[in-house]
Amino acid sequence: MADIRDPENTILIELKDGQVVIELLPDVAPKHTQRMKDLARAGAYDNVVFHRVIDGFMAQTGDVEHGDFLDGLNIRRAGTGGSDLPDLPAEFSKLPHDRGTLGAARSSNPNSANSQFFINFKDNHFLNGQYTVYGRVIAGMEFVDRITRGEPPMTPDRMLSVKVAADA
Repeated sequence: MADIRDPENTILIELKDGQVVIELLPDVAPKHTQRMKDLARAGAYDNVVFHRVIDGFMAQTGDVEHGDFLDGLNIRRAGTGGSDLPDLPAEFSKLPHDRGTLGAARSSNPNSANSQFFINFKDNHFLNGQYTVYGRVIAGMEFVDRITRGEPPMTPDRMLSVKVAADA
């Protein structure tokens, strides 16, 4: 089990194979950290699919608008939505996109991140300075590695539940 030093800034994601523990980085990206906690506490991430999973790159999820795949329309739209909250300004830092880091997904506009995020399967340093890093997996990366690949996957994996550790 992970050594959780700051339960208020730790996210617990239940996947089909086990729990992923993410340490958020409020000193680096306070707005992105707060957004993830707010959406987790609202239950917005529960049952949302990994809609874009590229082998050797990353697993993307967090489309709380279309990510439940309840109908064919949402399957086609997954990855195009966010939450009903305003987009976030970029919070770029010197932190590299290493294996297990959490990055804010966005459109071509650097200030368009909202609810979607990705977890890097490997070091992806070509993303450095272009996407906000706001967390890192501290336990359960082996479960992230087992997420079904595809854009979207034929039978996508889901975040069964997402909670702030302080509330669990």
